[in-house]
Amino acid sequence: MLLHADRILFPDAAAPVAGWIEIAGDRIVATGVGDAPRPADAELAGLVVPGYVDVHSHGGGGASFVTEDPDVARRALAAHRRCGVTTMVASLVTGAPADLERQVSCLAGLAASGELAGVHLEGPWLATEYKGAHPPQLLADPEPAAVARLLDAGRGAVRMVTIAPERPGALESIRLMAERGVVAAIGHTDADYDTCRAAIDAGATGATHLFNAMAPLRHREPGPVLALWEDRRVFLELIMDGVHVRPELVAFVMASEPDRVVLVTDAMAAAGSADGDYVLGELPVEVRDGVARIAGTDTIAGSTLTLDRAVRNAVAAGVPLAQAVRAATALPADYLGLAEVGRLAPGKCADLVVLDDALAPVRVLHRGEWLPSAD
Repeated sequence: MLLHADRILFPDAAAPVAGWIEIAGDRIVATGVGDAPRPADAELAGLVVPGYVDVHSHGGGGASFVTEDPDVARRALAAHRRCGVTTMVASLVTGAPADLERQVSCLAGLAASGELAGVHLEGPWLATEYKGAHPPQLLADPEPAAVARLLDAGRGAVRMVTIAPERPGALESIRLMAERGVVAAIGHTDADYDTCRAAIDAGATGATHLFNAMAPLRHREPGPVLALWEDRRVFLELIMDGVHVRPELVAFVMASEPDRVVLVTDAMAAAGSADGDYVLGELPVEVRDGVARIAGTDTIAGSTLTLDRAVRNAVAAGVPLAQAVRAATALPADYLGLAEVGRLAPGKCADLVVLDDALAPVRVLHRGEWLPSAD
């Protein structure tokens, strides 16, 4: 299949250009700028970008990845795929150890089939002070043997773990994760600056939703925010929904570190669905006006964001288009070592999204196959 478009965002390009993409099976086999080498099989009207890569999402479409039923997880996956996400890492929340092992094992099956790119454990090794939407009675110290058991339950599918580095056993567990090729992301933490620096030196390379659920940046106590922001070994997750972080601050951080900011959704089941009452893990959640909070509180419980909206929000806040797209494609792929996705280049998976002038997805190609039209 040979595709041609007047606007394609190729890797490292500052702006879209006219060009072509040749696909064989589920792979891109050739690309080029300008006219196609032969008549194209399809002329794509709109902006062509790589398929989006969401590395932190708990669900969508009324369904949650916090499940032991693969079909429930597939419903959540389908909701995001319609929004242009062709690569998804499923995030779990804090639960009892036996429950987490079963959930990880369930999602590992979807990773083995290629439906998911992996699993993210957001808990239970988090700080009580910054627990967010995690049940405090189930939080625990990251005893390395317990960490290893959960990683083993994933049969290689666990790609990332969020951890509070101040908890006993955390630095040893971070080293264990690094040795096993698992990204340790610092988050839900009350760590001071020095402890956070020690965690990065031990192998942590991620910041779980920077600013949210962590000690704030203060002039005498810079805490984890400065330690993560200043160290170029660390990728910085940001939730660009206008609720979790001021859009101006997101744009500022992206301008300061254009090669390290990763846009994530932190979506829960209500993403792509209606307001109402939901459950995140074991906690009841109320979604009103598109904002998810633990029932009866002001505590944010994930988001209803989709990654296509995050890109639009970033551009509206002044982030250059090419950078906003990279933060939702190539950079999250680099963050978790997903070498086959995130770029429109030979050898990569044949994943792309066609966007209209408002940057809304109108067509999605996943592994060389067009998704059915919404109508």
